[in-house]
Amino acid sequence: MMLMSSKTPAKSDHYGGAELEIRNKKLILFDLDGTLTDPKEGITRSFQYALKKMGISEDRDNLLKVIGPPLWDSFEQFYAMSREESDRAVQYYREYFSEKGLYENEVIETIPQLLHDLKKNGKILAVATSKPTIYSVKILKYFQLDRYFHLIVGSELDGTRVRKDEIISHVLNVLGYCAQEAVMIGDRKHDIIGARAHGMTSIGVLFGYGSEEELRASGSDFLASSTSQLRQYLLG
Repeated sequence: MMLMSSKTPAKSDHYGGAELEIRNKKLILFDLDGTLTDPKEGITRSFQYALKKMGISEDRDNLLKVIGPPLWDSFEQFYAMSREESDRAVQYYREYFSEKGLYENEVIETIPQLLHDLKKNGKILAVATSKPTIYSVKILKYFQLDRYFHLIVGSELDGTRVRKDEIISHVLNVLGYCAQEAVMIGDRKHDIIGARAHGMTSIGVLFGYGSEEELRASGSDFLASSTSQLRQYLLG
């Protein structure tokens, strides 16, 4: 189950001009984990497997915090690993994830219809995720969501292009749009910070794994408590 918020979004009262501006955006960037799909089972099982290989025992319920950030950041920040240790842990993580974890996932309800309608309305859709591109493509193809996207961009397996601002920059360069023509949608602070680095409008979603407090603090322009509210922002 996704983590839901019953609180009123910080900027749900931004009707009129601000919402019209969002609906006029041509390029829409989506994060993957916690925004398009719920990866809880696959990511937490993969992370738990890696920690066990590193001699650390951890309950999966304590691993929700690792959904969203780059893997290296999570191993180093939450488990005090050195870069060398986190490199090993990432390899262990991928042992499980590449075979099982990427399929232990589910599409968030009503997302396929939203993507279909956005594309039908002439929007250019792209995925901008910190997950390696090779895994992101496999997941989207598995769930038959790849058909909606002009471009799917993630990190490289060697740990390069892992920061969200770098990923967003690559999307803009490849598709030939400027940041003011686009909106970034995601559930964690990394999505919002990456968008702000480019002066891009952002929508933080509260049906993923970032809290309202996290998204507010990172400067999200709008918050959507549900996919229906996200639809309202994007299509009216």
